[in-house]
Amino acid sequence: MDMDELYAIGDVARRTGLSVSAVRYYAEAGVVTPAATTAAGHRLYDVSGIARLELVRTLRELDAGLDEIRQVLAGEATLRDLATAHMALLAQHEARLRSRRAVLSVILRQDSTAEQVMLMHRLVGMPDEERDRLIDEFWTEVTTGWEAPERMVEWWRAARPELPDHPSAAQLEAWIALAELLSDDEVRQSLRRELHEVCTTGAGPMMSSGPMLDAFEEATPIGQAAIDAARAQVPPDSPRGREIADQWIAWLTGLFATPDEPGIPDTREFRLKTADHMEAGAEWERTPPDPKSPFDRYMELVAAVNDSAPELFPYEWLAEALRASAVPLR
Repeated sequence: MDMDELYAIGDVARRTGLSVSAVRYYAEAGVVTPAATTAAGHRLYDVSGIARLELVRTLRELDAGLDEIRQVLAGEATLRDLATAHMALLAQHEARLRSRRAVLSVILRQDSTAEQVMLMHRLVGMPDEERDRLIDEFWTEVTTGWEAPERMVEWWRAARPELPDHPSAAQLEAWIALAELLSDDEVRQSLRRELHEVCTTGAGPMMSSGPMLDAFEEATPIGQAAIDAARAQVPPDSPRGREIADQWIAWLTGLFATPDEPGIPDTREFRLKTADHMEAGAEWERTPPDPKSPFDRYMELVAAVNDSAPELFPYEWLAEALRASAVPLR
């Protein structure tokens, strides 16, 4: 191609793959103007103009708008800038498509009503701030009207759903069920009664008190050590198992200690009894959530939306470690 030659609009259209009307449109829009015009008014383009029109065609195929194309051709924006902006738009489009696919999957899997379909669309497109507001309003109402332990309220509020940008059908189903749960006045009243009873009757006041919650936090590193050891299949009767058992007993015997009372003595009988309690805890952990408990249902749905089940505490491993550590004691 001669760098100095000028080409008629028909030749330009063939070289760029654009129609004659498209080349004429871009000229009239001021996107790519001709290098010259004949006495008869026919447009002529040089090699630079043809190259610019080829770029325009490529950018249009990538859904770039005329203003964006003008900015690139004028040097006000780089191709990298344009690609970055369009990658972000494509990501948003893909997210919408995935969300719609998830909604359609739910509709196909269950006999959804028109109201549920509308709820699905609203929830999927809901900003994170609005989702957080739903959760906050729910817990505000549940904990209003009684003196709920502040630390427990913080823990309840922290357990909240985080719907991903690309939810699966199962996550979407759980989020819909959770949204219906949050908006049910009877559920709110029932949960308020449940938590009030748990925190204010029997051992509830003591177990939800600040000092007791502090003590539970102190046990967290020991519990995590037990989880790590069980996951790594460390033998419970190994030196590491004995170390963790000793730490657990030291924490437990000092749990009810006071300046006047040293706490529970560390004896063989106490370690074996604690091991029995650990095995009872394993049985409790295997118990399915109570379908009548709104709190259990809430936590179950949050875990389903987040696609994350809490790591089970190794009660049985710790029970074996405690029994092994009790052998030398009296």
